[in-house]
Amino acid sequence: MTEPIKTLPLVFDEPRGRKKPPPHLADYDETGRKKLLTDAGLPGFRAKQLSTHYFARLVDDPAAMTDLPAAQRDELVSTLLPSLMTPLRKLEADKGTTVKTLWKLFDGALVESVLMRYPGRSTVCVSSQAGCGMACPFCATGAGGLQRNMSTAEIVEQVVAASRSLARGEVAGGEGRVNNVVFMGMGEPMANYKAMIGAVRRLTDPAPAGLGMSARGITVSTVGLVPRMLQLADEGIPVTLALSLHAPDDELRNELVPINTRFSVAETVDAAWNYARTTKRRVSIEYAMMRDINDQAWRADLLGDVLNSYGDWAWVHVNLIPLNEVPGSQFTRSRDEDMDEFVRRLEAKGIPTTVRDTRGNEIDAACGQLAATE
Repeated sequence: MTEPIKTLPLVFDEPRGRKKPPPHLADYDETGRKKLLTDAGLPGFRAKQLSTHYFARLVDDPAAMTDLPAAQRDELVSTLLPSLMTPLRKLEADKGTTVKTLWKLFDGALVESVLMRYPGRSTVCVSSQAGCGMACPFCATGAGGLQRNMSTAEIVEQVVAASRSLARGEVAGGEGRVNNVVFMGMGEPMANYKAMIGAVRRLTDPAPAGLGMSARGITVSTVGLVPRMLQLADEGIPVTLALSLHAPDDELRNELVPINTRFSVAETVDAAWNYARTTKRRVSIEYAMMRDINDQAWRADLLGDVLNSYGDWAWVHVNLIPLNEVPGSQFTRSRDEDMDEFVRRLEAKGIPTTVRDTRGNEIDAACGQLAATE
């Protein structure tokens, strides 16, 4: 039905020939952190103290790490907590409750993250790659191609930085904490699988080894890299899987999501069903609504039929996304009445469906738009 993981296509390979980010404690588990210190001639037990400062206390000023000996503090911090990324621009929307940050990585690559605050919860949307190699024509990130994979620590740092801002009351609404993380920023998370799953482990590791988040508060998206979807199902970490489907038929999806020429709609949805069956977690089907492209009523009916062909329990939820339009693109947002009819058709077939609450339209909310302007 699908290719074995050992014969992954080239699109999954790590970009070669680029200098890697400096090692950081978030790249490693507790044993690996101790080894980094001992290899540098430093006491390994200090790793837990540094982890406590980073993950539990959200400290970013070495001077505040007073439990570390002053004579070794700088060396300890530079060994396990090197600077990974620098904020270049921050844009706010929705009365300050949506904050988009453009980050410059150590090698000059640009990525974006978005902190979105809602009543009672906060969500961080993180990038997993600088650029993206999936080449979806309606996506701003895909237009620039793939520069490189991000490291586990670079992914985690986006969440830690947002956590600091909330803890310090720097975001409208006062002090708070990160409740949810979505891998829906720049890049294809499954194409950077090792770093992505490492970041998920750091986010869910109990403090002070990690941030201590619930796996149920983490969503990993994919355009349909089937072997990696199957692999994720066996990790034993019940994150939410979000499949960016965008079309229920191969003819259109081949154009909108080029990886579909390798893994068909049937194979991709089958892998999503496998994930739901294995983890007992409902899968989210992401569907960007594009005017007169994929929003026809008959495609809603077809989507419902495709999803209903698996089991008789509510294994899936459809999340319709009003397209964030990219200047100069042929793809535009669907009409409200067409989205309403799409919802009605899916619900008539018993498919739970919602329309995403869009945020940050005035600050280039679509992933990659802000980086492109730089």
